[in-house]
Amino acid sequence: MLKTRLIPILLLQNGVLVRAEQFRDYQAIGNPVAEVQRYNEWAVDELIYLDITRTGSYQGYRQDSKHGDLDDPLQILDAVSETCFMPLTWGGRIGNVNDMSERFKRGADKITMNTAAIATPDLITEGARRFGSQAIVVSIDVVYTAERKSGDVVTACGQSPTGKDPVEWAKEVEDRGAGEILLQNVARDGMAIGYDLDLINNVSTSVSIPVIANSGAGNYEHYVEAVQAGASAVAAANLFHFKEMSDRAGKRALAKAGINVR
Repeated sequence: MLKTRLIPILLLQNGVLVRAEQFRDYQAIGNPVAEVQRYNEWAVDELIYLDITRTGSYQGYRQDSKHGDLDDPLQILDAVSETCFMPLTWGGRIGNVNDMSERFKRGADKITMNTAAIATPDLITEGARRFGSQAIVVSIDVVYTAERKSGDVVTACGQSPTGKDPVEWAKEVEDRGAGEILLQNVARDGMAIGYDLDLINNVSTSVSIPVIANSGAGNYEHYVEAVQAGASAVAAANLFHFKEMSDRAGKRALAKAGINVR
């Protein structure tokens, strides 16, 4: 039986590590390269970096003297991968197979995409064929409205509704060759109220590939609830940023609930 993974997520905006609430209200919290050493010391299972920069180019951000000025996301990936000793997933600004290849060359073990997967679904299949399904993660971001009570998949950092049902899109993503799904309810992002358990259950019971639950964790018991709802892995941002040794404490909570963890 596969062990449940606990995964920190780091958000990059214009070269700065940020926290967010509901895919907006961003707050700068640190250096994206220096943060890796912290997770190395904790020996976390994996890391996911998501570049959520919406402008066409980085504004530039002065890093510490060790790394110099890193004003390009691929430069940051270079610096991160030199320091990162655990599997690394990289997302953002991926629009074609060449973009995927470039990130793998620079040290990413997996890539994740959202907007590009919706715009060009064949990109999922092409990426899986070239790099293997295990290297392709599709992020599914969901919002609920009065018109779409079952949820609507959104792209462009939660700004663009697609009209796609999350369960049906998850099935298609699997059929096209994706190896994992990163699943999140936009309204719960950064709110610390718990994961969307119904969404997790609905998607995870509809596919056979692993589902990584994200958005909403406010305490370690929320990890347990997400796994019990069907998640194969649980991810969080703020719990890792603002609590020391949160990886170990989270795994203790999972193990206490009888969940097999690494």
